[in-house]
Amino acid sequence: MSDTGITPERLEEKLRAGLVGVQSVKATDLSDGCGAKFEIEIVAEDFAGKPLLQQHRLVHKAIEEERKVIHALTLKTKAP
Repeated sequence: MSDTGITPERLEEKLRAGLVGVQSVKATDLSDGCGAKFEIEIVAEDFAGKPLLQQHRLVHKAIEEERKVIHALTLKTKAP
């Protein structure tokens, strides 16, 4: 368990629940286990027709609580 209590699996679960049509999601802890730096790659129907900034806002909203303790987040989002 990370220092923050946030795991890649927890982020993936929240994103699957918070976004429509998630086809794939992969969260990677880049912080050596402290849970403060993540990379997320996600493909979701929710992103179709939306600009990149709006896609990223949807991700941030889905993991709003976790964002309070994550210091660095890299997002790679796209529609199917």
